Amino acid sequence: MSAVNRGLRQATKSLHTRLPQRFSQRSALPLLSSTFKTAAPLAPAALHARRSNFSTMASLQSAATTTPSPSQHKGYDPEIQDIADYVHNKPIDSELAFDTARWVFLDTLGCGLEGLQFKECTKLLGPIVPGTVVPNGTKVPGTPYQLDPVNGAFNIGAMIRWLDYNDCWLAAEWGHPSDNLGAILAVADWITRTNKAGGNLAGGKIFTIRDVLEAMIKAHEIQGCLALLNSFNKVGLDHVVLVKVASTAVVSKMLGLNEKQTADAITQAWVDGQSLRTYRHTPNTMSRKSWAAGDACQRAVNLALKVLKGESGIPTVLSAPVWGFYDVLFKGKKFEFQRPYGSYVMENVLFKVSYPAEFHSQTAVEASEKIHAQLKAMGKSAADIKEITCRTHEACVRIIDKQFKSMDNFADRDHCIQYMCSVMLVFGRLTANDYVDGSEAATSPLVESLRKKIKCVEDPQFTADYHDPALRTISNGLTVELNDGTVLPEVVIEAPLGHRLRREEAKPVIMAKYKRHLEPHYSTEKVQQLLELGQNPKKLEAMEVDQYVDLYVSENSKFVN
Repeated sequence: MSAVNRGLRQATKSLHTRLPQRFSQRSALPLLSSTFKTAAPLAPAALHARRSNFSTMASLQSAATTTPSPSQHKGYDPEIQDIADYVHNKPIDSELAFDTARWVFLDTLGCGLEGLQFKECTKLLGPIVPGTVVPNGTKVPGTPYQLDPVNGAFNIGAMIRWLDYNDCWLAAEWGHPSDNLGAILAVADWITRTNKAGGNLAGGKIFTIRDVLEAMIKAHEIQGCLALLNSFNKVGLDHVVLVKVASTAVVSKMLGLNEKQTADAITQAWVDGQSLRTYRHTPNTMSRKSWAAGDACQRAVNLALKVLKGESGIPTVLSAPVWGFYDVLFKGKKFEFQRPYGSYVMENVLFKVSYPAEFHSQTAVEASEKIHAQLKAMGKSAADIKEITCRTHEACVRIIDKQFKSMDNFADRDHCIQYMCSVMLVFGRLTANDYVDGSEAATSPLVESLRKKIKCVEDPQFTADYHDPALRTISNGLTVELNDGTVLPEVVIEAPLGHRLRREEAKPVIMAKYKRHLEPHYSTEKVQQLLELGQNPKKLEAMEVDQYVDLYVSENSKFVN
């Protein structure tokens, strides 16, 4: 007997022993036969009437009034119920969280606009069927597109994440919580436009930017708290699973689902096939890593809409023996939690302020910028460097230490600490264009030779500080030895500019970054209008979502075909 057959036989035997006496195989048959019945065929006239009366709005309104029958045999996994309870019942009263969310909101939209300058991104955007315009649909900032909310979530999510320049959260699992804005903004815009046109989605809700910020705070919290002690990358799963779960949770509430339906939608997100990290690592690094979050956003919206239409959930999707998430994908371990859901993550989130670089490298690139200036003052350059030691933390070594690996594409370069530091040391800059095939940096023999001279060494204290809730630093220290034997003093930077400890220092730079990302798309007057609005919290938060999104529409964008 093969190992597979033995395993199946054992699993079947185990299931039989757990079946209650009243639910034997024999008694199950009438239940099954009565459940699955063939519908009588519709007469042609009735079929025609059904077709002529069809409308997306009507079907959604009808489904919204029907609560799916609950599963009878078990309650929800507590991890699922906790998320649903938080989304529906936890008020957010932290003004620090709302203020930070406003900065994240502006920064994230700016990052999306910057992503539109890259054809590899824009070729994936727009309607699935060219020319389609969805009435009252989601409008995609910086483009003329108006799409259904599922594809809208993909478009916004993909452009936000394309350059790896939006916010960041680092813990046992890392990720970018503002990725969730793809789902949140798409749904808020669609619901608002639909309801203004006479619809009744989510009870006729008209969303304001304040509502969007609250949804962002909760999505950040769900993704970030799950990431604190649970490493998905160590079992080969990509962190976008947390985007899908967080977006599903908050979008469900936005759509008007009740707490039980929200729990159902969350279970659907966990049972959904989860992305592997394969596309982030050599030899398979490629551009999917830039649209994976957009994919998670669209799947989240799609799953929530299915529950809105009456689909039920899988209550023990995490804990079910053999077939649950824990046994199948998490090596039998349960999730661990450091803190209850609140607003901690938004309050402590990291901004990528200075460089479009993977976050574990941010302090190393900042140190490189200081060393570049030091070498220049000495009358020397990167060509005079013999070797560099980078004292760093474990996550950096595991994710972006690629000293001798080939740099085959954009995705390789923007996730290689040696490449990013070398570009800064050689040119005194690091921009998104430096990752592009054929660019000055990508074809520089000096960059290529220098990156192979940079060796990463883990410092256990840096790793401990990285996980310390009171610090959460991302430390890197560079020691440079020159060809003449001179050893420069180590340059250590523990907290990058976007860290909570440097937040006030970062704010003017964040606003300058946002302005820089607006300018290629809009007139001087429009840029000024958006900047002033972004710095007026009361006016911004009171604004209705569709009116705000309309300010970003670009009917004749030079970046979108």
